Amino acid sequence: MSHGFETLAIHAGQDPEARTGAVIPPIYQTSTYAQDAVGAPREGYEYSRSGNPTRDALQECLAALEGGPVALAFASGLAAEDTLLRTVCKPGDHVVIPDDAYGGTYRLFAKVAERWGLDYTPAKVSDPDAVRAAIRPGATRIVWVETPTNPLLGIADIAALAAVAHDAGALLVVDNTFASPYLQQPIAFGADVVVHSTTKYVGGHSDVVGGALVAADRTLGEELRYHQNAMGAINGPFDAWLTLRGIKTLGVRMDRHCDNAERIAAFLDGNAKVAQVIYPGLSSHPGHEVAAKQMRRFGGMISFRAAGGEEHAVEICNRARLFVLAESLGGVESLIEHPGRMTHASAAGSPLEVPGDLVRLSVGIETVDDLLADLEQALG
Repeated sequence: MSHGFETLAIHAGQDPEARTGAVIPPIYQTSTYAQDAVGAPREGYEYSRSGNPTRDALQECLAALEGGPVALAFASGLAAEDTLLRTVCKPGDHVVIPDDAYGGTYRLFAKVAERWGLDYTPAKVSDPDAVRAAIRPGATRIVWVETPTNPLLGIADIAALAAVAHDAGALLVVDNTFASPYLQQPIAFGADVVVHSTTKYVGGHSDVVGGALVAADRTLGEELRYHQNAMGAINGPFDAWLTLRGIKTLGVRMDRHCDNAERIAAFLDGNAKVAQVIYPGLSSHPGHEVAAKQMRRFGGMISFRAAGGEEHAVEICNRARLFVLAESLGGVESLIEHPGRMTHASAAGSPLEVPGDLVRLSVGIETVDDLLADLEQALG
C-alpha cells in the first residue's frame, strides 16, 4: 500500500517501539551492543559506527521520502559528499560541477579532492549542451547538479541531464538541499544519487548538523554503506533523532516557506532599490518552466542584486532585524547573508565567484507582513 508524503514523513521507519509502545523512536545513545554469542550480534547491531537503530530509522524515512532503496545519514552534508566521491571515483577521474555550486562543495573539489587526483570542470547546469561539452569521454564519472543552485538559483532539467550523464557512462548526482524531498524527488527523473544537507530544510530548526545520500540503485547504495562505515563520518543518534523530529513537519513547513517566499519575491521584484530578483517562481526566471515541471512549488530561497552595488548589499544585510544575519538556510527563522563575503567566500577569484551585489534570503515561516516590513527598512 502506498502512502502520501506527509504520512511517510511521520511513519516511515518510525513504528511504535516494540517493548514499551513508545510512539517516538528512542534515542539509542550507545557505542556498542551486547552480542548473543561470538559472531552473533543481536539484530545485526555490534557497534554504532556500523549501525544504530535511531540512525536506521532516519535512513529508512529518508529513503521512503526520496523514493530510493538505500539512504545513509552522515555527520554533515560535506561528509556525505566526500564519502560519495571516494566511493565512486578514483584518482584520474573527472566530475562536472555547477558553475555556481555551494562554496563548501567547490572547496571540497578544489582544495581537497583535486589534491587526491580528482579533476573537475564547472559548467552551466541549466544548459544540457554546456554540460555535455564539459564531459570528458571515458574520464567523467559524475555529473554533479544542484537544482536550484546555491546561491544563484539556477534550475537544471534533471531528466535531460540524466540522459546526458548516462549517455556518457556517468552517474547523475543531484543535491536536493534547496528543494527538499517535499518539493522535488530527483530519483523519479533519473538521478542516480540524491545528496542532502539535512541541516537545512529536512531538519528545519537550525539545531542539528547532518547530511544524507539516497541511492537509486541498491548495489550502489550498499557500496556507499560500506564506505560510510569504513570512513566513519556517521550521524550520531541524538542528531538522527532531532532530524527525524524535523522531518515530521517538513510538508507543512515547506508550504509556509513557499507562501512567504512568493510574497517577498513579488515585493522585491517591484522595488526600485533592487536591480534583479532571482526566484524560480517568477515567470521572468529563465528556469521557471523547468522548475514548474519537476518541483511541487518553488521553494523558500530568494537571491537578489542590490541596485546600489556591493556596499548597498552589505548594508541591507547589516540593517535587517527579523532576517537574522547568519549562514545556513532552511530553518523556521528567516536568514539573510552576503554570499560573496560569507557562504561563498571560498569561491572568490575562481570561475564560481558570485556577484558582490548579491544578497541571499532564506525565507522562514514568520508572519509575512513582518518580514516585508523588515526588508523595506533594510533596503534603505
